[in-house]
Amino acid sequence: MHLDGSTHQWLGEEAGYQDLLVVLDDATSEVYSVEMVEQEGTESVMGVLKEVVQEHGIFCSLYTDRASHFVYTPKAGGEPDRSFKTQVQRALEELGIELIVAYSPQARGRGERLWQTWQGRLPQELRRAGITTMREANRYLQEVFKPWHNQHLMVKATEEGSAFVPVVGRDLERIFAHVDQRQVQNDNTVSFEGKRLQIPSSKQRYTYAKCRVQVYRHLDQTLSVYHGPHCLGRYSSDGQELRSTAVAMRRAA
Repeated sequence: MHLDGSTHQWLGEEAGYQDLLVVLDDATSEVYSVEMVEQEGTESVMGVLKEVVQEHGIFCSLYTDRASHFVYTPKAGGEPDRSFKTQVQRALEELGIELIVAYSPQARGRGERLWQTWQGRLPQELRRAGITTMREANRYLQEVFKPWHNQHLMVKATEEGSAFVPVVGRDLERIFAHVDQRQVQNDNTVSFEGKRLQIPSSKQRYTYAKCRVQVYRHLDQTLSVYHGPHCLGRYSSDGQELRSTAVAMRRAA
């Protein structure tokens, strides 16, 4: 798969610039996922990758540029430091997907050709359709423009069949999320991004004080705390315990 983004005035000059993310087959140019976002970054990239994996399965490798949300490069123009894993690298490694980074725009020729076509055509189509918001544009991209591209611009594969592997036993909500390690404090809370997440009571353990846990910020901005495979709590984006989840956890315990 090839993932690339393009900053352009997709919605016209008055709307300013937006980023358009595309995941396409590097051999056939078939578009598997496309989304218009305010700015390309870790969460938006994970969103389109999650869509591809959910709908089609796990693929072999991902070809991208060297943006900081893909790889960490300590010195501009130098080699990426693969020992420092970005959140995107971690997610790909959990699925066994190889990350390949390009060193020049010329090395991403298929993506460059795609943007030449899309920048000339898509803004005009959006204008004629009276579309002025990213929400409307994303609906148009899914329902109209992506099908048009795949019907007219993709090329036939040299071999039949699919290289996608079905997703079995993988929690994509946890994989495609921002993950951090934390230590539970003496009052059975976890500090995360200025919030204090209270771990609810459980029959399994009186307290998790001093335990190392993983805090996940999911793509929908909800939070969760895990101790190994066990979910200790789910929280809203402002750190409030999600009661329905907490009740279900207590009943299960």
